[in-house]
Amino acid sequence: MIDRGIPGRCVSRPFFEQSTDGPLRKRSPETEQLQMTSTRKRSFLKMLSGLAAATLAAPLLAQSAYPNKPVKIIAPVQPGGGVDLVARTIADRLGRVLGQSIVVDNQSGGGGVVGSMAAARAAPDGYTLMVGYVGTHGTNPAVRKLPYDAIRDFTPVAMVGGTPNVLVVPTSMPVNTLQEFVQFVKKNSGKLSYGSAGVGTLTHLAMEQFKGAAELDLVHVSYRGIGPAITDILGGQTQALFPGLAAALPHIKGGKVKPLAVTGLARHRLLPDVPTFEQAGYKEFDGVQWYGIVGPAQLPAGIVRRWNEEINKLLENPELRERLSGEALEPMPMSPEQFGQYMRNDITKWTRLAKERNIELTE
Repeated sequence: MIDRGIPGRCVSRPFFEQSTDGPLRKRSPETEQLQMTSTRKRSFLKMLSGLAAATLAAPLLAQSAYPNKPVKIIAPVQPGGGVDLVARTIADRLGRVLGQSIVVDNQSGGGGVVGSMAAARAAPDGYTLMVGYVGTHGTNPAVRKLPYDAIRDFTPVAMVGGTPNVLVVPTSMPVNTLQEFVQFVKKNSGKLSYGSAGVGTLTHLAMEQFKGAAELDLVHVSYRGIGPAITDILGGQTQALFPGLAAALPHIKGGKVKPLAVTGLARHRLLPDVPTFEQAGYKEFDGVQWYGIVGPAQLPAGIVRRWNEEINKLLENPELRERLSGEALEPMPMSPEQFGQYMRNDITKWTRLAKERNIELTE
């Protein structure tokens, strides 16, 4: 009989055993059965231990092979614009690095709600990610009730970058600085209007922040998107607009609108002569149109770390920086923890402002 209870050890057990009196005697059936039962128990426990180890190792093995099938990045908007650009840029370049197809899935609707819900409900296996941006994970949670929680229902993966907002006025307006704009509006209190891309968007909240800081009375005109808002300021129907720099830049360069100040902590390299709001005397105007990558809640740490490291590497690439500059996007590399804190801070900031200015989107 071979004892297999201890790995790597074989012990011969005689069928006869030595009695205390000296003479050999045959082991009883009860003793033999007891030893067999003990051996089987040890073998069974060993088998359970092996199964447990294999179960624990399975996710690690799956992660080490990740990705072994196409990855989907949801862009919660229609094709075109900053969100779509970030999605396709990341998909193209990381697809080459990871040696796997990464496809962009545009799921627009509800100001980003449709795509966000699809991402939040996806399996947390790393094969469905999303471009989270200032709308889905900053201003929307501040001004409306959402069917998702922007923090609890998502895993922050990597920040990509941001572009400042810029306050512009028509070239026909007799002002050239932010201070002159403030004086002009106060002389025409309640008579001038500003446009936005919609209630609760950053173009709306940023101007409301400035109205409160400078104590201005400007009438808000809400549009369905930044395009119509730009059309009307170019036509003189409105007297101010606070768009993202990417949307405003062609019209600034074309001499159709005048930039007065940009948000952010430093002057933008594309508008070196335009001061920040802080330089013009107004603090805490650091909000930007930002874009990052998020996944469903409980995304495995190994997958999060992999994406974060690869995206941060990409942000160091000169060719990628040039590509992002087409949207006036400046890289903002962060760890997943830093990105998560950034989103929490942004939601807190805009929620506070929305309450102060009584802004709520009820649609």
